[in-house]
Amino acid sequence: MEMERVTELTIDRRPRKRPRLGWDAVPQAPKAQLGFFYVQEIGNVTSYAPSRTPSDNPSSLFVKSLARNGSAAPWRGDDKDGHYVFELGENLTSRYKIHSKMGEGTFGQVLECWDRERKEMVAIKIVRGVKKYRDAAMIEVDVLQQLGKHDKGGNRCVQIRNWFDYRNHICIVFEKLGPSLYDFLRKNNYRSFPIDLVREIGRQLLECVAFMHDLHLIHTDLKPENILLVSPEYIKVPDYKGLSRSPKDGSYYKRIPKSSAIKVIDFGSTTYEKKDQSYIVSTRHYRAPEVILGLGWSYPCDIWSVGCILVELCSGEALFQTHENLEHLAMMERVLGPMPQHMLKRAGRSAEKYVRRGRLDWPEGATSRDSIKAVLKLHRLQNLIMQHVDHSAGDLIHLVQGLLRYDPSDRLLAREALRHPFFTRDHLRR
Repeated sequence: MEMERVTELTIDRRPRKRPRLGWDAVPQAPKAQLGFFYVQEIGNVTSYAPSRTPSDNPSSLFVKSLARNGSAAPWRGDDKDGHYVFELGENLTSRYKIHSKMGEGTFGQVLECWDRERKEMVAIKIVRGVKKYRDAAMIEVDVLQQLGKHDKGGNRCVQIRNWFDYRNHICIVFEKLGPSLYDFLRKNNYRSFPIDLVREIGRQLLECVAFMHDLHLIHTDLKPENILLVSPEYIKVPDYKGLSRSPKDGSYYKRIPKSSAIKVIDFGSTTYEKKDQSYIVSTRHYRAPEVILGLGWSYPCDIWSVGCILVELCSGEALFQTHENLEHLAMMERVLGPMPQHMLKRAGRSAEKYVRRGRLDWPEGATSRDSIKAVLKLHRLQNLIMQHVDHSAGDLIHLVQGLLRYDPSDRLLAREALRHPFFTRDHLRR
């Protein structure tokens, strides 16, 4: 259920996300049948699933009948990119009424809809009518159903209500949650979260990762956009530090979520543990070094992403803001120190060009002076955290250093991280 931000006048100061390329494609899922829909039960919730191949002819008697009865929108073609075309107030099957658009991404769109049966608002992810996105959606449905069987309380991962195949679009129905952590940061002028809130969010995130890893699942795309606050409610607190960053809105205040409860979303890139997985995973800023170097990856790639996320939450900005592999690796060394030679020497064929004489080819291999400047302006990890954290800085630094160890075999496991003093120490007695 990845929800990219809806275009606003607010300027996005982060680098644009790299488009998902062909070699980023997730493993193929079982092929979904094309169909209009038929009713299927998931647990005790009615769902719609594919039945038969729909007619491409808008004059189909079945479609005309539905349109006359007001239970379906007029048949339209998709846009040039395969996105479903809709109007607010229309029906998405007879059960759901489209209320608003919540977000859009490379996968498709997320719409807020009224569920007539359950009498509640839901979020429906409408996947583009393109094979690779349909396949990824079927992976997500399978993973969500597996997670739902084991996450009885529904406290870790977003809950799937049902899914259906409608006019060649896989539609996944979710419980409606609040904004993503990224959207909250953006609307808060990239002001950091209080350290105690970072602690609560970090604990829940690691509990979710540990839960998935116990089931032999690797998320592979953890990032603030894929972590949603359960509630959209917030309070305003005085924030005089933020004046220099947002003078235009006259903000002497910053927003703090009323509740720290979160849930992880977007399982379209989730995979079961396998040997020798080396295709590219993760969104750029949160991608582990072993992925960039082509060394193969497993559970630790999720742990690296968690480390990057925790730093971003306590600083307000992405730790590694870059578009390019060599620059990214150089940024890592600037923040975390030299990379182990044994990893550089084992770099895969696609990453050999980044290494020269047993070390990174930097700054000699830099693409521009601006790239070198971008690396040089970064601070060491401990200095970066201490700039933003007033207490618990030592514990947080030690935890993040364990999450961001270069060698994946040395990186903390999720359950080890949950036992770290940052989470277990009695902070009320500090």
